[in-house]
Amino acid sequence: MSNSAEQPEVSVIVPARNEEAGLAECLRSLVGQPGPSYEIIVVDDHSTDSTREIAQGFPVTTITAGPLPDGWIGKCNALWGGANVARGKWLLFTDADTRHSRESVAQGLREAKATGAAMLSYSPKQEVHSFAERALMPVIFAELATAYKPRDVNDPDSPAAAANGQYLLVRRDAYFAVGGHAAVAQCILEDVELARLVKRAGFKLQFRLSEVVSARMYRSFSQMWEGWTKNLALLLTFVAILVAIADHDRVGIAINGLLTATFLGLFFRRIRRAHFDWLSNALAIGGLPLFAILLRNSYISHKKGSVRWKGRLYGSAVSGARLPSSPGHPKPPEHSPSITVPMMADRQSKN
Repeated sequence: MSNSAEQPEVSVIVPARNEEAGLAECLRSLVGQPGPSYEIIVVDDHSTDSTREIAQGFPVTTITAGPLPDGWIGKCNALWGGANVARGKWLLFTDADTRHSRESVAQGLREAKATGAAMLSYSPKQEVHSFAERALMPVIFAELATAYKPRDVNDPDSPAAAANGQYLLVRRDAYFAVGGHAAVAQCILEDVELARLVKRAGFKLQFRLSEVVSARMYRSFSQMWEGWTKNLALLLTFVAILVAIADHDRVGIAINGLLTATFLGLFFRRIRRAHFDWLSNALAIGGLPLFAILLRNSYISHKKGSVRWKGRLYGSAVSGARLPSSPGHPKPPEHSPSITVPMMADRQSKN
């Protein structure tokens, strides 16, 4: 980690709202990595559990996200607050439910520089434990791998853009040039929308699967249901519309049958793209009906403008992946995050 007197190469920014279950493991995996100098900033997003106390037990800077401005998504508010106190030449946004290999920070920085990318994002290895996780997650990630092909995202001549907020490394100048998370403050899929802004501004993207970082996104069925209800229809809009149509008339029933046949026909070829273990791939055949139900639920929730996540209720529009109010780029919040000095004194470089 960096000496406080010098500008670090990388600022690692971890948003955390009620993340006591996984935050300590995340921070243990980040502290003391070799390679470039870096700092770690944990943004406590008004947690009601022991998240803040856990963060204060590590040699990191802990700040509190400012009040949530009208229309902003909570995560965007937390990330924008972290970015504005970060000092690094590169900003690495990573979720509190991730675990990083010892070379995670160094590997990402090397690859970004080697490829000339202003933004590099890894889709982490997904950890699954329960039956529901094993049955559903491979199906979802197989579809995401089909919808967001790395070869297209990485091609400067293609309009395709994607990123995964579980590991998103962006050069400081590119981030602020496009307005950062303030420019996507109303977007539930803030990572994908930020990648689109970066690519449209002429910067290069680098996106791929990587096992230098892993994540267990959800630790209960209710968390998984709520989380994918928030995201799924926005990630797979076209498929969601077809699933919704299939409930309404005879033509819809035919579409539903065609979709089922198509999914089954392509299933075993597509499922390998998700990179899960063999048991999860086998159980995923049982996840197809659950996937269809969840996708329809996500579409209906967004259509109604009622999406809930971590105790907050958001409105949204499926077509734009944005809240309907305040067109254009919102202004940054007029607040300064409060900072907690790390409890541990050792913030010297591990290089």
